[in-house]
Order: sequence, then structure tokens, then C-alpha cells
Amino acid sequence: MSLNLTESKQQKAFLRKLYIAYLIDNERHNLLSLHKLTNMPRRTLQDAIAVLGDLAIECEFVQDGERNNAGFYRINQWGAINREWVELHLAEIELQLV
Repeated sequence: MSLNLTESKQQKAFLRKLYIAYLIDNERHNLLSLHKLTNMPRRTLQDAIAVLGDLAIECEFVQDGERNNAGFYRINQWGAINREWVELHLAEIELQLV
């Protein structure tokens, strides 16, 4: 099944947010682990995570230790986004982000 998407900046940014949210929801990630997994620049990751709320995806940083950046991100709510749809189309989403 193809996503049939044109390659616009807006669509790529949307897919990036879905992809990052999916990764965060699958296992504990912080910026460093997301950077290592995706090879996306840290600033891109930070920006995408910061605006997940625009998609009604509730994401929070859970402090896990004494240092300010010790912890992980957690998805609390997917809002109107269907997580199963993202999982079903994950390979195609990854291809669009290459």
C-alpha cells in the first residue's frame, strides 16, 4: 500500500513528527538515542518534539536522574492520530524521510 504523497516540505515535516512520536512510544528515548537511531540533527528532533502538540499528540519529558537532561520522552496520548496506521505504514514513512 502506497502513501501516494508528493514530496513537499510540509508533508515531510508531518511524517517526521509521526515517525518520532512512534519511536518515542515504542521505547524510552532521549535526544541522544533518537539522534543515533535516526541520524536526524538534534535541533530537528527538538523542533519536531516541541510541536507534536500541534497534532494533538501529548508528549512529555520524564526526568530520570539528577541531571537536567537525564530522562526520556513519553507519549501520553495520540489524540486524533491513529498509532496503528503509523505502525502499518512505518516502512513507507521511513522511505519518505530518507
